[in-house]
Amino acid sequence: MANMAASITATHSQQTNRNALFVLSLLFFMWGFITALNDILIPYLKGMFALSYLQAMAVNFCFFGAYAVVSYPAGNFVKYVGYRKGIVFGLAIAALGCLIFYPAAEMREYSLFLLGLFVLASGITLLQVAANPFVTAIGTAETASSRLNLTQAFNSLGTTIAPIFGSVLILSVMITASPNDAELTAAELSARHAQEASSVQFPYLLLTLVLVLLSVVFAKWVKLPEIKQATEAEVTSSQPAWHYKHLTLGAIGIFVYVGGEVSIGSFLVNFLGESNIASMPEHEAAKYVSIFWGGAMIGRFIGSALMLKMRANLLLAINATMVVLLLAVVMLADGAIAMWAVLAIGFFNSIMFPTIFSLAIAHLGAATSNGSGILCVAIVGGALVPLIQGALADTIGIQLAFIVPLVCYLYIIFYGLKGYKPQL
Repeated sequence: MANMAASITATHSQQTNRNALFVLSLLFFMWGFITALNDILIPYLKGMFALSYLQAMAVNFCFFGAYAVVSYPAGNFVKYVGYRKGIVFGLAIAALGCLIFYPAAEMREYSLFLLGLFVLASGITLLQVAANPFVTAIGTAETASSRLNLTQAFNSLGTTIAPIFGSVLILSVMITASPNDAELTAAELSARHAQEASSVQFPYLLLTLVLVLLSVVFAKWVKLPEIKQATEAEVTSSQPAWHYKHLTLGAIGIFVYVGGEVSIGSFLVNFLGESNIASMPEHEAAKYVSIFWGGAMIGRFIGSALMLKMRANLLLAINATMVVLLLAVVMLADGAIAMWAVLAIGFFNSIMFPTIFSLAIAHLGAATSNGSGILCVAIVGGALVPLIQGALADTIGIQLAFIVPLVCYLYIIFYGLKGYKPQL
């Protein structure tokens, strides 16, 4: 009887964990969708305000800069209120950020757009700090990378759908600023501004509604399994998170990976518009961004299965090597070869973030929560690396500027082969 009771308990626990993974996958989908919309928002704002590439990269600076400001406090906040409440607060803050887009578009104020992005990213940061370690905790340590890759696959589903959504609702009705604007009458200029505003207001109001509904659902109805928090004595007796070398090297890995991935994604629309690549109009190029993110989604499902049979670090190193080779092709080739090479990078990017994350927080014990916060701070690479690529694109051109992410992926090869090994 005792064995039967234990078996029933174990089965119930497994079912609870599976349900939790399904619900959490919705969160991964939402923040993937919102993050990928930045790839559409950048050319939209670049055209609306006649920005340089460096100025347009302020979108990434404000969005991913929030991770540097919010991540570590978010780790302590989640430890205090628990995972579920952390998720509810994160959704509510993200909804507020989306809502700010309405007055930003109405007032045609670039700085207000940037504020909205910072608030939105702050909410997503809180979601990441709560959800990523939760996924690694509700199962065995051996399959943590596989679980995180599986949930990240739903993140990629969001990033795949978002460019199509943005292409239809934002870029297809966008009107680029031009010197002839000065010749428009007051009525014509007002009508133009109203059209520009509505093309971004409706999508982000829709996102506001969805995020509010999700926060209510998590607050009222979603039941998540309890994950044991470390006691104060355990935290005190453990090593500080920064003392773990594989975590420190993993934080650098997250920094360069997010920086490289965001740099590539942010320049895709403009890169495909280059005369020697594909000469695509922006709304058409945006649809191809879905191929880039769709490859990441497929790669994560495949990677989740492969990691049950091979070492996660080895798969990470192989994928990073493939990206380095593809980036070399992007820089040196023209036409369809360069176009499909840059789009293929999405497939090999697929497993990198969740794999680096899970390898970096392995064996941290009571320092896991703080370690997660540190890794989320490292996502600030998405704010800084694209600025470097933007400055280079303004001086040597978009194509050669891809040298910046290439260097980032060289480090990831090192981490997959050597840097991941747990040691103090």
